[in-house]
Amino acid sequence: MIWQFDLVLLILATLAAIAAIEVKDLFAAAVFLGVFSFIMCMVWTEMGSVDVAFTEAAVGAGVSTAFFIAAVYKTTRRTKD
Repeated sequence: MIWQFDLVLLILATLAAIAAIEVKDLFAAAVFLGVFSFIMCMVWTEMGSVDVAFTEAAVGAGVSTAFFIAAVYKTTRRTKD
């Protein structure tokens, strides 16, 4: 494993996680969670477990992000009178 690449992935994953927590917009939070899942997919690939990386890409970055974005679009920003 290349430690410089691992360090970059660690920094990117940490930044994506912090951004997902700190951002106020729900759509942006869902996108940052998808980015975090994609970065974790690259981490699993770098570690040599391609089956876990494929599952993370399909479920974490794909399906979960799509469900989160669909849920955000079904909600409203203001209460109805």
